[in-house]
Amino acid sequence: MLKFSVASERVAQAFITACEAELQAPKPGNVHIFASGHGMATQDFVDSARVAAPFSADPNLSVGAKILAATQATWAAVGQNTNLGIILLCAPLAQAALNAATADLRYETSQLCKTLGRDDARDAFQAIQLANPAGLGASTKDDVRAPAQTTLAAAMAHAAPYDRIAYQYANDFRDIFDIGLNSLARARAAGEDEVLSTLTVYLTFLGSFPDSHIARKYGPHRAQSLLLDARGFNAQFSSAARSDRIASALKWDAALKQNSLNPGTSADLTVATLFADKLAQSLANVPKNG
Repeated sequence: MLKFSVASERVAQAFITACEAELQAPKPGNVHIFASGHGMATQDFVDSARVAAPFSADPNLSVGAKILAATQATWAAVGQNTNLGIILLCAPLAQAALNAATADLRYETSQLCKTLGRDDARDAFQAIQLANPAGLGASTKDDVRAPAQTTLAAAMAHAAPYDRIAYQYANDFRDIFDIGLNSLARARAAGEDEVLSTLTVYLTFLGSFPDSHIARKYGPHRAQSLLLDARGFNAQFSSAARSDRIASALKWDAALKQNSLNPGTSADLTVATLFADKLAQSLANVPKNG
């Protein structure tokens, strides 16, 4: 069998690069270099990425331990929840790349998610409790505020119908590989620069399914309304000139922030897509041994 590996330094740098690239795009409703929002600024996210990266890329930590250590480091650095969703999405991708026996990141991630056990659930639950994301409710089964009674794989499967991050664990990271990376590839093939490519990925997610962060905070009807707004926005976005596209994104950004709407799950999925893209490139270029 061919053996592949990705150095932890490269994984850490890919994580930082993905987080910082996402901040360069004027994603409506989210924090970026053009505008802060929701009590957070760009530097909060930069600092969060840099302190979380070493733990996300540590080959000696399990997925759950990565999630907990990266979340603890974030809170020590910025004192608020800037990146829980990013950490939850990127930890399995990082672990899959670090332990890869093939160059197929999708396959490796899928196989890894099936093995996530009770210790992973214990650590992930503790991280979620610490971050205390907005709209986090109680559950009669696999409640993150209670001691873990099941595996992380089972807990994510239970949460998948109403949480799009959990959905990735239970569905082979389908949105990342089928929606995110394909959208990124199409944008690049169309000659889009990095900023517009990232923005396109974000808008594609926003127009593909209701943002579960919005649904948790404001309910499914508001999330569905935002989905329809995104589809209307996207219908006109791709045909406009670059400057007009940036301007229209910023105009919508201001309107969403005025109403305290932060489609955070779509932003988290965008970071994970950029991270997966970097990891896939690394795996493809790692020399094969044996």
